[in-house]
Amino acid sequence: MIRFIVVSDSTGETCEQIINASIAQFDVEEKIFERFSHIRDIVSLNKIFDNIKDIKNTLIFYSLVDENLIEAMKKNCDLIGVTGVDVLTSSIVAIERLLGQEPKTRPGALRSLDAQYFKRVDAIDFAVRYDDGKDPRGVLSADITILGVSRTSKTPLSMYLANKNYKVANIPLVPETPVPKEIFQIPAKKIIGLTNSPEKLNLIRKSRLQALGLPPNSSYSNMDRILLELDHAHSVIRKIGCPIIDVSERAIEETADIIIRHLKKINNEI
Repeated sequence: MIRFIVVSDSTGETCEQIINASIAQFDVEEKIFERFSHIRDIVSLNKIFDNIKDIKNTLIFYSLVDENLIEAMKKNCDLIGVTGVDVLTSSIVAIERLLGQEPKTRPGALRSLDAQYFKRVDAIDFAVRYDDGKDPRGVLSADITILGVSRTSKTPLSMYLANKNYKVANIPLVPETPVPKEIFQIPAKKIIGLTNSPEKLNLIRKSRLQALGLPPNSSYSNMDRILLELDHAHSVIRKIGCPIIDVSERAIEETADIIIRHLKKINNEI
């Protein structure tokens, strides 16, 4: 069995992908991952090593942007005698040599360590955590909450906005499911409703069913069902009194731009 310890100042998913791609070249029956995410100070880093009792068959992969953290990581690895793999620095050095340019950030850093970088990481984590109504409590701390029926691009729009540093929660509107009470505990201006044309939804849902290997004539793509869902969604949105955007002829970027302008407007009002 091989034990992989993953240390990252963000989620650590990049490190795990690199490990899995690399280990696919070998015959390994068992592997375990221990992931430590959002490690942004030396105290937190040192605590990880304080709890490592056995280094047999252990490798540490790390993805860090702060040079001080990288140096602390190397020293800790040397101290306990375990191999540490820096997944970022070698790539930067290779590109630096090819271009004959110095990297814009300090050696060993992928991007400058500033508030905006970590704000983006946190926003992406937020969007994943509160996607598709997983936890309605997210709307209470979201910058914006998106409502809409299935296939109105709620998730990709949430992720796009998260990459612009906005914390976004999204809630599906389904006639059989009560609207979360949290929706009525926040200002209507912090909510955006999405709608789509019945014909477009019909096509999108049929394609979705086909991609999943399901019958295209399912109730999910039935026109009567779609009309029922849209009527319910519009009723909820009217009750809330929030803005509504028709996404039927808009790209994700266009819809996002409308929402960002709306957010800037309400932020200026505060």
